[in-house]
Amino acid sequence: MTGLGVWAAIAVGGALGAMARHGVSRASLHMFGPNFPWGTLSANVIGSFVMGLVIVWLSKHEPQSAAMRAFLTVGLLGAFTTFSTFSLDVVTLYRDRTVMIAGAYLAASVILSVSGLLIGLAAGRQLL
Repeated sequence: MTGLGVWAAIAVGGALGAMARHGVSRASLHMFGPNFPWGTLSANVIGSFVMGLVIVWLSKHEPQSAAMRAFLTVGLLGAFTTFSTFSLDVVTLYRDRTVMIAGAYLAASVILSVSGLLIGLAAGRQLL
């Protein structure tokens, strides 16, 4: 499949993943109320679990097309939650390098991402 086909697979997967995430968020809000981000937590945990299943499935059923891999991992699960990709990165770093590198990536990702959000909120309040 051409590069354009991979991009199309990502777009379709992304649309489906975003709709699924919205559905999880709405269902969680309805079931548990607005006092905790259950929808986000659910999507992140479910997405990480499914990413694990997908990676194993893809590795056991090689070869898969680039479009199929991109549809499932980058598109569908990437839009459902980027946390699934982050989780895969942490586990891969642990497996391929060391616990120190994986731990540093994990800590940096959480601290820097939350800091980035706080800085963006502060900047938005000042600029907008």
